[in-house]
Amino acid sequence: MPSLDTGRFRLHYVEEGTGFPVVLIHGLAGDHRAWMPQIAALKGDYRVVAFDNPGSGESSDVDAPATTEDLARATLSLMEELGIERAHVVGRSMGGSIAQHMSLLAPHRVQSIAMAASFARLDALGALVLTNMREILEWRDNWADWARHGAWLFFAPGFYNDNPEAVAQMTAIIGDEARSKISYVNLNKACIAHDTLDRLGEIACPTLIMAGALDPVCSMTATRWMQERMPDAETVIFERSSHFFLIEEADKAMRTIVDWLRRQTP
Repeated sequence: MPSLDTGRFRLHYVEEGTGFPVVLIHGLAGDHRAWMPQIAALKGDYRVVAFDNPGSGESSDVDAPATTEDLARATLSLMEELGIERAHVVGRSMGGSIAQHMSLLAPHRVQSIAMAASFARLDALGALVLTNMREILEWRDNWADWARHGAWLFFAPGFYNDNPEAVAQMTAIIGDEARSKISYVNLNKACIAHDTLDRLGEIACPTLIMAGALDPVCSMTATRWMQERMPDAETVIFERSSHFFLIEEADKAMRTIVDWLRRQTP
């Protein structure tokens, strides 16, 4: 997988397809592989770029405190290095927060934003969930234990009980011992500190908000905060799902993203 130097971080990425660019930004607990179904679905119509966030996959570690704005600047640098002047940005969880800063820093570079299970500021419960998950990793110093204690938070009870193989597969992925623990700690704190609520009105590009009705991390409270400050944004709620509705209601999620990009592409 190729990589590019963006200044503070070196980012590994994949690129497939041709057409108007789409940049996919994963969340705190993943890497670019979280987007494999979307890459397969979109590459026939778009130039799709997915990358490992700093501290994830094959990208450089986040071995000192960082902010979501720092990650946004790295993503914009990646776009520049790849010759992408303007793109749709699709971000899940932390990735949606990065997309917000991208639009605030360089509005001329962002055609549209689609945020999946994301937040402009975590509510008290979301902040507690992330704090607890960070402390589990610090106490146990073991990704498998972290995943075992935390994976249930990402799925609605019905999906968790009815799909043990899918849950086990995802638990194994996020419990990969090759992941950087110090990076997770720093990025976890960056998510808790992220707060763009008072600046959401400055985001002028078309925006899609997608949320899981049963998500304790990026809750409906956090979703409503975004809706109130972005009255022109479209919102799609996944009523049966939690944080991982891209898996739980995969067909609906894919249709939503494909339709959104089709309508927003110049």
